[in-house]
Amino acid sequence: MARNRTGLAPWSLAREAGIESATVDGRIEVPQYVQPTLSTGFVDEKGDWKGTKSSDKEFRAFQIDEAIANGGEILTPSANADGTWPLDMTGYKDIFIAIKPTNGGNCIITAVMGTESFANLNPVNPASTLRGRAMNMASIRADELFNDPAESLTADVWNIIWVQEVLQDQKLLQFKITNNSGGSSDIETAFMRLV
Repeated sequence: MARNRTGLAPWSLAREAGIESATVDGRIEVPQYVQPTLSTGFVDEKGDWKGTKSSDKEFRAFQIDEAIANGGEILTPSANADGTWPLDMTGYKDIFIAIKPTNGGNCIITAVMGTESFANLNPVNPASTLRGRAMNMASIRADELFNDPAESLTADVWNIIWVQEVLQDQKLLQFKITNNSGGSSDIETAFMRLV
């Protein structure tokens, strides 16, 4: 329901006091209602429509790597995933990494450069550790953006790790996971991006 009220402009106090010689009507209609709006995107400088990103509703890019020896590495997501590799974090701020090993113990998780072109640059240095300086980093030099050297994982359940902001807008993202559990392990992975 729309409701309006009438306000008085500062210059109209003389008119309100009854002095009719004031030449300006000081009454201003002020709308008093709430109108919902919805933003679904924008038109960029080239005139192309760019839709607003939304968080992934479910985990994606499922991948199973079998019989990874102690000290062995996997890159995920990779070509055998569901077509969502490497991960494109453009417009996303955070990411959940889900890891389900068959052998519990430690692993190393590192954010690395994917294998495709980065925007219009090709070739890139695939599987190299991503470096940069995020706003929340204390150092003023470029450091590893995400490197967890000893994440303890429980066997046969999904271990979910939340990475906040440091990988925001990374266009070409993969993770290198090193099995340090002390034995061979099947490693299943999945990802969820958050706006």
